[in-house]
Amino acid sequence: MTGYPETLAAAVDLLRGLPRDRTGVPDAKRAVAAWRAAHPESRAQLVPDIRPGTTTVDYDLLVDHPDGGTVAITASVEDGVPWTIDHSTHWAASKVLSVDDEEISVQTALLTLRAHAERDRTVHDDLIDHCIFQLETAGEPEPSPEELQRASDDYRRRRGLYSRAAMSRWLEEVNLTPEAYQNHLYSVARANRFRDRVERESARTYFDDHIREFDQVSAVWVLGPESGLAELAGQDDPFSAVAAAVADLSGELTVQVADRMAAELPEPLRNAAEGSAVGPVPYRDTFLFGAVRRRRPARPDAVALAAAGRAAFTAYLADRRAKARIRWFWL
Repeated sequence: MTGYPETLAAAVDLLRGLPRDRTGVPDAKRAVAAWRAAHPESRAQLVPDIRPGTTTVDYDLLVDHPDGGTVAITASVEDGVPWTIDHSTHWAASKVLSVDDEEISVQTALLTLRAHAERDRTVHDDLIDHCIFQLETAGEPEPSPEELQRASDDYRRRRGLYSRAAMSRWLEEVNLTPEAYQNHLYSVARANRFRDRVERESARTYFDDHIREFDQVSAVWVLGPESGLAELAGQDDPFSAVAAAVADLSGELTVQVADRMAAELPEPLRNAAEGSAVGPVPYRDTFLFGAVRRRRPARPDAVALAAAGRAAFTAYLADRRAKARIRWFWL
């Protein structure tokens, strides 16, 4: 262990000198990389932690021990309390929500999410996707002011927060400080950058491999009970049959007419040939009968390539989730 105490002392000095604002994390990583090059036996790894609701960063440094195992070093330059203890002993550390003094713990929230995921995987997949974004963007530069502004504009637009007053009310409702919101935007901006790159690089290949999905299709379809749609199946002119059926059974049927890309149609109609009819077939929680009026071959114009890019990114995430090593710590 000759020299190991000196290595630990140098590691503490290194930690104490690292920048504490999140904008300084890249500089901190470079400083640790240089220190590791000078102390290769340490195999040092930096673990940053951004405090919730702030832009302040805490660090741990993981250093190999000569006899095996790893030593984790935390150096505090303020009140002397390591950040792991400081966070875990906060009065709200195990709480997620309270309503009229009725509190929900982290454990209860996780159980609720697990039950929700059995019916709808949206939240379930969003949590996984967040981890994937963090992994894929870990080595990228910090977002530019323009990227942060775009992320904020998109975020507010999706939630209808068009005024300063509306934004302030929303922050208060979800109990977010402006600093915490700004901190969240860093992740959103980096995820946006990653998504844009994947879509741009994958669009043409996806278009070529799935070209029929981008045919422009004019179609009409009816949703309703199977008994109300069965008589449409044998008609010579499905479009006239649809019109007559809707006139007779308008209270039970829903009709839609659309001219859009094949991928945006109900799944049973996406590959149907021009002039053909489909159904009645089960669709979601009802039945569908539809017909294709016209099908125009896809062209790789800007609109089609943008749609192909979005589809490629969706496929990428699905594949990435399927291959990921995922562990859920439900309590």
